[in-house]
Amino acid sequence: MRNYDAIIIGAGIIGLSLAIELNKLGLKVLLVEKGESGRESSWAAGGMLCDFPLETLPPLQELASASAAMYPEFVHELQDESGLKIDLRSQGTLLFVDPNHEAFRNECQLPSFSTAESLASLEPALRLSNGGAGAKLSALYLKERCVDPRDLTAAAIAATRHRGIDFSSGDHVLAVEITDGKATGVRTKKTDFSAKMVVNCAGAWAGQIGPHAFPTRPVKGQMLCVIMPEKELVRHVVRTPDVYLIPRSDGRMLIGATAEEAGFDKQTVPETIQQLRQAALDLVPKLAEARFLDAWAGLRPGTPDRLPILGATETPGYFVATGHFRDGILLAPITAKVMAEIMTGKHPSVDVSNFSAGRFAV
Repeated sequence: MRNYDAIIIGAGIIGLSLAIELNKLGLKVLLVEKGESGRESSWAAGGMLCDFPLETLPPLQELASASAAMYPEFVHELQDESGLKIDLRSQGTLLFVDPNHEAFRNECQLPSFSTAESLASLEPALRLSNGGAGAKLSALYLKERCVDPRDLTAAAIAATRHRGIDFSSGDHVLAVEITDGKATGVRTKKTDFSAKMVVNCAGAWAGQIGPHAFPTRPVKGQMLCVIMPEKELVRHVVRTPDVYLIPRSDGRMLIGATAEEAGFDKQTVPETIQQLRQAALDLVPKLAEARFLDAWAGLRPGTPDRLPILGATETPGYFVATGHFRDGILLAPITAKVMAEIMTGKHPSVDVSNFSAGRFAV
């Protein structure tokens, strides 16, 4: 049996990023994934790197802002190690909100646009007047980035392999092994693995792995992808209360997304996909000429308070990094950094005490 310094359960973007960070510190790491690496919520995500206070829960603000600031270097390192290109865009976001919203009035330092005419120079294809979807809303311009999560996870997988990090794919973890009160490895359907530390990064499935029943649950999100009739028909991310549009540099556009309590069901519903498409057409009528490419559903890892679970558990040697809900892509670099610090006995560079597993009875 091979012995490891750390075993990471789950090879989504959180687990992959943490594996790289621990490897940088000289640890021998094993990633154990029940299916195919990076093909669950990381694969299904939109990739908006949103740390705006109007849309970020207050306890999460420091973590979100720190992670957003890390992204250019995070992407650069992954591209350099993997040799793969990652579509990281910095055109910004148009966020449409009710102009009477108190948070909107308090964000007066941000450029705002209250008429279709003032937005025309930024996004001429948007229909925001004469009954359009955004006619009663005002827009804020946010200097935030977006990334293609599939590019990101592919590069992270390639980077981990380049570093010689071990994988056990298609291997379902049944339980964390405990010896003399300490975590000493994992038991899987295939075999046992031994390690000095174990960290649960299993997303929506994290609560199914003993000995602790973390209160994670799947929150289903359906979305679709089209090819725009013009490569730069829409340049900015556009978010309204009903739909968001995420353009990619190659002319694709993602349209999403729902938030459904549907258990572990990942089936798309044609009526739901059509509703999303119609909401996009209400914003950008020219998308009627777009070519449908794909539709899918992913399972975000939710928690009762919508905040992640990060840090040590009450079992020595056993750690957890899960429950990122909509923010797994955004929070990957800071989660990797902070968890690596905690696991190696260092003081975390960002306070994560609000996200301790101890806030739940697990």
